[in-house]
Amino acid sequence: MRFERMLDQDQEPTREDMLRAVGENAGLWQDLLEYLETHYDHVSDLDFGGKKYGWAMRYRKSGKTLVTLFPEKGAFTALVVLGRKEVEKAQALLDDLSPDVRALLENTQQLHDGRWLWIRPGCQADIESIKALLSTKRKPRPKNP
Repeated sequence: MRFERMLDQDQEPTREDMLRAVGENAGLWQDLLEYLETHYDHVSDLDFGGKKYGWAMRYRKSGKTLVTLFPEKGAFTALVVLGRKEVEKAQALLDDLSPDVRALLENTQQLHDGRWLWIRPGCQADIESIKALLSTKRKPRPKNP
């Protein structure tokens, strides 16, 4: 199945536009956003990644990106880039990852700047796997009561 990203550079999407775009996966999208906003102090910003990637929501702190989320029609993709040390930590989590995310981690080539995991979550287990991978990059803070 082919998913369409938000590719119109002149049409900056709102959070509501993104939520509408992800459609049936809106619950997964909202779960991940809520987790990011309650467990990390990273700032979210919109970024246009060009005609190929379109609009994305990046979570960054001190110039380092934790995760980038690409809303698509009927889905979304989370880009998690793991450095060598983070990959080693993630390898220890293999049994806790969903089958799709585990396969992606095992089969993605390690580049000089990291292992780029393009994850298109389709279920809650994929979201939990993304959360686990993010914890290898930066320890989440406890959720405020």
